[in-house]
Amino acid sequence: MTDVTVARGPHALQLLWSDDALVAVDKPAGQLAVPGRGDDKSDCTWTRVRAQWPDALVVHRLDQATSGLLLFARGLAVQRVLSRAFAERHVDKRYTAVVHGLLADDEGRIDLPLAADWPQRPRQRIDHDTGKAALTAYTVLQRDAAAQRSRLALQPLTGRTHQLRVHLAAIGHPIVGDALYGDGLDRAERLLLHAERLQLAHPLDGRPLHLFRASPF
Repeated sequence: MTDVTVARGPHALQLLWSDDALVAVDKPAGQLAVPGRGDDKSDCTWTRVRAQWPDALVVHRLDQATSGLLLFARGLAVQRVLSRAFAERHVDKRYTAVVHGLLADDEGRIDLPLAADWPQRPRQRIDHDTGKAALTAYTVLQRDAAAQRSRLALQPLTGRTHQLRVHLAAIGHPIVGDALYGDGLDRAERLLLHAERLQLAHPLDGRPLHLFRASPF
């Protein structure tokens, strides 16, 4: 499908896919995926999508600071199918990130349990006692020795809040521009984390659906 602008103005959305079952858009960094608390946080990706597809329902979310592919179900029946697919890990999610430092290994897995850091909400933390299992696979795409940064392909094998951000910070390689977990290492204009690819079975007929949006950084 050719890109189409869903909503113009600040944080304009680009439509990547639409049919009778679902809608996929490219959420810009800085835009809420769903409404937040307060009238000043009512503008979000879901609200903009529903202006054109009133039956669009939330299936998964992206952090406000993260850009990339966001999928919506059209109607309750499709929402149940897609929600189950995400919950049972039948959706292959891939991200691109730029992190601080040069990773020693070309690929690896980060297996660290996560829990809410209630005194510092919305932060999450590593918690080996009460945390929920969280697993992230990574591959180094490029190392920039001069900038002391690495470009990574990331695959979250679980779907915990802030999982990629906390895991990378925990191994000493926070994502560039991360105001929550970067410990003030930089003042980048945005978080360099992008949801680049979704692969799943179409909820109506089961055919493979491959959605891709290249990283803007």
